[in-house]
Amino acid sequence: MAATAPLIEVESLSKSFGAVRALQDMALSGYAGKVHAVMGENGAGKSTLMKLLSGVFRPDSGSIRLHGAEMAFHHPRDAQKAGISTIFQEFSLLPNLSVAENLFLGRERQDGRRLGAAEIRRRTREALAALDLRIDPDWRVGSLSVGHQQMVEIAKGVLADASVFIFDEPTAALASHEVETLFALIRRLAGNGKVIFYISHRLSEIFAICDDITIMKDGRFVRTVATAETDVDEVIQGMVGRPIEELFEPRAETLGPVLLKAESLVGEAAPKPLSIEIRAGEIVGIAGLEGQGQQELMRLIAGFAPARAGALTLADRRVEGLSARRRMAAGIGFVPENRKDDGLFLSLDIGANMATAEIARRRLLGWVPGMGARIAEIMRQLAVKAPDARTPVVDLSGGNQQKVVLGRWLMAGARVLLCEEPTRGVDVGAKREIYRQLRNFAGQGRGVLVTSRELPELIGLCDRLLVIRNGELVAETMAREATEDDLLRSALPAAESEAA
Repeated sequence: MAATAPLIEVESLSKSFGAVRALQDMALSGYAGKVHAVMGENGAGKSTLMKLLSGVFRPDSGSIRLHGAEMAFHHPRDAQKAGISTIFQEFSLLPNLSVAENLFLGRERQDGRRLGAAEIRRRTREALAALDLRIDPDWRVGSLSVGHQQMVEIAKGVLADASVFIFDEPTAALASHEVETLFALIRRLAGNGKVIFYISHRLSEIFAICDDITIMKDGRFVRTVATAETDVDEVIQGMVGRPIEELFEPRAETLGPVLLKAESLVGEAAPKPLSIEIRAGEIVGIAGLEGQGQQELMRLIAGFAPARAGALTLADRRVEGLSARRRMAAGIGFVPENRKDDGLFLSLDIGANMATAEIARRRLLGWVPGMGARIAEIMRQLAVKAPDARTPVVDLSGGNQQKVVLGRWLMAGARVLLCEEPTRGVDVGAKREIYRQLRNFAGQGRGVLVTSRELPELIGLCDRLLVIRNGELVAETMAREATEDDLLRSALPAAESEAA
């Protein structure tokens, strides 16, 4: 039962940057013990709102009240002192410091005394244990995996003595078991009377963890609704103005010949023989629980993991003996799950990122005439939101960064595209654009192989689905006939499947 008055309340909050109105007359209420989702497309104003709440920006007008008192934050420290802790998607960790040093940086003095090294390590272990994170407090943060760094970032935020916690895309780098651990922590915080604001593009997470949902569009408040009183279709329609069915393009009516064929393919990290076919015009999806061999299969086909046995044929050409670079030149494109670390050159602009595969494929020494016009055309096709190709790719949203990676392979004329989690961390509007481009790509007589944790995405996007379990492809179905329940039963180990 919600409290009669909100613990934190936003009224008529507005913020402009030059001529751009990022937020207008926004309203939001957070109640003690509640997990509250804030949803909207990129550009809807979510980030601006959260940065106003956390003291990064100051509002042009409107008010923020905490425990009934009006707040005026001039610096993030002001918000932190008032009891608002924000865990941003972009890490604030210092890679050369230890885990303990990162968690207690600026918090060395508490209760009028300086904490000793032993006490800092003890408190760090307690914070990590709350997230089931088995790492040494003395380990250097830069040596940790991205997922572990994300958990350390969360631990740092939760250590704060706060009454309001803001989680901004907290699961973007987490494995499924880590997500469940985080959810347990969030439920404990809510159970202790804290307010949780939760920002995520993953609708399944919103419905799993949140009590209420506030929808934003174009910098304005649309509505707030109890999660139990709405559904995915209604939320998507509120954000983008169209139902979920319209996110996906029509499937192919007819398919061409087999374009890519793997026969009993075996690799060091994929020891069980894998066989798969992709036809021209077809999008094939790989469904399965986390860590069942999806990544190993994709990287075996891409050439990043050498084949120990079996055959791989691309358009009647045997390619299993080729390096990843030569497979790329032959027409296999690869969109990795972690686009920032593995898919993009963050120090370069859009044009340079899009051109890299084409330059490598044709063994060019650099830019050639006509390349700029081609990049501009691809940017237009993909609806990349940027002034021009000279825009640094690091300045783009997640959805636009993903479009740049896709654009690279359009530029290089790839015949088969391997996509790991193609819409990870992007908003619903950008997802629709990516779905459209993948369908257009296949419609040009090419093939697409996709992995995704989101079963509704695989069902809506693909023509055919394969289920992988413990490194083996165990089931196959046409996507239009698939249900989430059937896919999950196939993905579960036999004993769990029978229990389900």
